[in-house]
Amino acid sequence: MKRLVEKQLVDWKNSSGRKPLVLRGARQVGKTWLVEKSLGSTFDHIAVVDFEEHPEVHKHFEHSLTPQLLLQAIEFITGKIVPGKTLLFFDEIQACPRAIMALRYFYEKMPELHVVAAGSLLEFAFDQISVPVGRVEYLYVSPMTFYEYLLAVGKAVIADKLFVHPEQLAPELQMDILRELKSYFLVGGMPEAVKKFRESNSFVDVFKIQDNIIDSYRQDFHKYKPHIATESLDAVFEYVGKNVGQQLKYTHLDQSHSYKTNQKAFNLLVKAMVVHKIPSTDPSGLPLGSSINKKFKACMLDIGLMQRLCEMDMTLEWNQDSLLAMYRGKLAEQYVAQELIAWHSRNLYCWMRNAKSSNAEVDYLAVRDGRIYPVEVKSGSSGSLRSLHLCLEKYPNCPAGWVLQDGVYEELSEQKLVFWPLYATSQLGSGQRLTS
Repeated sequence: MKRLVEKQLVDWKNSSGRKPLVLRGARQVGKTWLVEKSLGSTFDHIAVVDFEEHPEVHKHFEHSLTPQLLLQAIEFITGKIVPGKTLLFFDEIQACPRAIMALRYFYEKMPELHVVAAGSLLEFAFDQISVPVGRVEYLYVSPMTFYEYLLAVGKAVIADKLFVHPEQLAPELQMDILRELKSYFLVGGMPEAVKKFRESNSFVDVFKIQDNIIDSYRQDFHKYKPHIATESLDAVFEYVGKNVGQQLKYTHLDQSHSYKTNQKAFNLLVKAMVVHKIPSTDPSGLPLGSSINKKFKACMLDIGLMQRLCEMDMTLEWNQDSLLAMYRGKLAEQYVAQELIAWHSRNLYCWMRNAKSSNAEVDYLAVRDGRIYPVEVKSGSSGSLRSLHLCLEKYPNCPAGWVLQDGVYEELSEQKLVFWPLYATSQLGSGQRLTS
């Protein structure tokens, strides 16, 4: 299955100033596959060291981290390692924090050797060591986007249309693409789930895969100890999944635990990259992160996992006429957040008016060409977008508001609004003409 980050991996391989590369991301988003099947195929040999599968290797990192000495031990497992011809791959590197430290010395003393590492829960390992800042590169791997999903299930022609400005597509074709998006709402972007759907075309088979992935995440919770009790993590994990798009308060995340415990559990899930925090900020200028306030909401790692966590009535939701009606619009908000993170920026923000008794809020804030655009995920006429109009009035530096809808592209220049079909989240602002 084609992944967009494959090009970045090739660019890294061919870079003259290359540093050891660390692939980061939640468990089961495809990091190992990308290294072994994609990048690894461009080398004569790939030397794989899996620190979870081979704990006996850890002892070689306990003392000297000199690359030459480490390779002597590693070659007993992997075979001969030849710089320029061999890719050295440290998988599940979080299980051996000193191996992360060793990356620095591979960069300083053996830069000609291509070294890649991958792992989940890396932030927990970082707490135990001195991270080699400036000596490694990072590449984040997200779940498969809608575009990657379409390629994987054999719909490349439709996938290519995602790069065509929707104004240049017939309304009927835009609606056809939106119908394809409905399946993605249920399958999501976890590679194993997408692969199963491609093979069987069965949502039931996909749901079993998703349930297994969720179970594996919950089993991982015991690795967070002694940070926090697993039952608190489980409760917060489920609450966030069922409340995507809503303002969250730590006291509400788990009624059986304290504010501080809930806050800690939430922050640990963010560290593990299974939950993404979306702070509220002031869109009066850049950078957006410089003026965040205490209000926030969150999204999940993947829309497919989210819908399983929410235990949706599949017959009811599948028969909804509009994508915006599915699970009361929460799936659409999750989709937009997921696509914005994958295509635009890992730093995602929203706007919630910081005034007493005010419930005005805009779902997301996007930055395009140095300008801030408030983004609403909404069905209905422009007259129902009171919060978006208020935001545009309060912040005249925002040139226009973008509305993602279950419908076709349309511009309302007099209201400073652009309506985009929901599927076009990946190219928001592309070809934008509305400037005032």
